[in-house]
Amino acid sequence: MLASMLEAMGEAIALVRKSGIDPQQFLEVLNGLFNSPVYASYGKVIAEQRFEPAGFKLRLGLKDVGLALEAAQDSAVPMPLASLVRNHYLNAIAHGRGDADWAALAEVAAHDASL
Repeated sequence: MLASMLEAMGEAIALVRKSGIDPQQFLEVLNGLFNSPVYASYGKVIAEQRFEPAGFKLRLGLKDVGLALEAAQDSAVPMPLASLVRNHYLNAIAHGRGDADWAALAEVAAHDASL
């Protein structure tokens, strides 16, 4: 669920940045909606693009998402969002970001948005 949250937040902040809106202003709204320390801390990391030093490495996030997908396969549970996140983690690792914080997943959305 955290990996999915990072994906969604990365996409949203890419849209905000591409639209010329201050990411910090967006985070104020987001934190008001969710009132979550996890959203607040990762939102700040993504908005500031401060992915190093890693608190939890991106390649470990890929491992965890892979384990979730294996369990889902064993139980015949489709997880399309987890599959998307896995592909984006692979993309980030292919671009040399495996040792960055797993929130660097947001860089994939930013790159796709030509930021």
